[in-house]
Amino acid sequence: MTDETLNTSSATARQSLYEITVGRIGIHNLSLMLALLVLIVVFGSLRGDVFFSTRNLLNMGMGIAILGVLAISQTAVIVSGGLDISVGSIVGLTTVAVASAIQSSEAAGLGIAAGILVGAMAGLVNGVIITYGRVNAVIVTLGTMAIFRGIAFIISNGQSISIFNDAFRQIGIGRILGIPFPIWVLVATAILFQVFLSKSIVGRNFYAIGGNPVVAKFAGINLNRYRVGTYVMSGAVAGIGGILLAARTGSGQPISGSQGLELEAITAAFLGGCAMQGGKGTVAGALLGVAVIGILNNGMILTSVPTFYQLLAKGSLLILAVIFAEYQQNRT
Repeated sequence: MTDETLNTSSATARQSLYEITVGRIGIHNLSLMLALLVLIVVFGSLRGDVFFSTRNLLNMGMGIAILGVLAISQTAVIVSGGLDISVGSIVGLTTVAVASAIQSSEAAGLGIAAGILVGAMAGLVNGVIITYGRVNAVIVTLGTMAIFRGIAFIISNGQSISIFNDAFRQIGIGRILGIPFPIWVLVATAILFQVFLSKSIVGRNFYAIGGNPVVAKFAGINLNRYRVGTYVMSGAVAGIGGILLAARTGSGQPISGSQGLELEAITAAFLGGCAMQGGKGTVAGALLGVAVIGILNNGMILTSVPTFYQLLAKGSLLILAVIFAEYQQNRT
């Protein structure tokens, strides 16, 4: 065998390995992994003593747990051709509902039930207006974002409602095998949505509706039922996010802690490869998007970047994510 033949075989093997890797992981996810590596190297070189500490890594995980849950749900909404800008306000409203329920009953279970129910009802309001009112999802959820936040302020009189139930607080600060409970919730949510979107008929219909609603309708899919259900699901998951936030902070807060979550959740979903038109997006991509945002947030705090520059970075990241998603969509 000649050297030329060996070189050709070696090049072919390398090319095959590259194609297999790209095929399984995806060029978009590989790009996000590269971005993650760059962020880790940059912030690690600037504040490596703190950045790589166990305490900081766990705090980072706690910080992205709520965002991750919302981003995964937002991915499902965008895949189906929708968008929910009100999730941050639903989280805030849910924390108030949870705190009020626990304060009046002293029962952690009732607080959890109230959080999920209030979130689902808020999602139902979004879904009904969008579907049967035939109003653009962006306009509706932008309006309900203000409405839900206003309701949270009315219920709480604009004040924080403290939670003194130790059993409920364990949801936010407890650990299993040394890992904070909210991270386990994020892992469970990711697995459930991965199975739901990739293995179930309903999940595959989400992609069909987002990809081409006309064809999906002729295929016998009830678009109205799916669209309402999508926003109910989004609201219920936002309710879970509110429960985690209330348990972590030990209070129900109408705005603090929840403001800006909608921007970060949407940014993570688009970073993960969601298409504006719908029909495209993955749970793995959303998690990578969340990781990018989480490391960026943590790194900017550790390096004492002023708040207004952090907002500038997050807004720019959203625009870049959408531009990249549209570029990828136009190439296919």
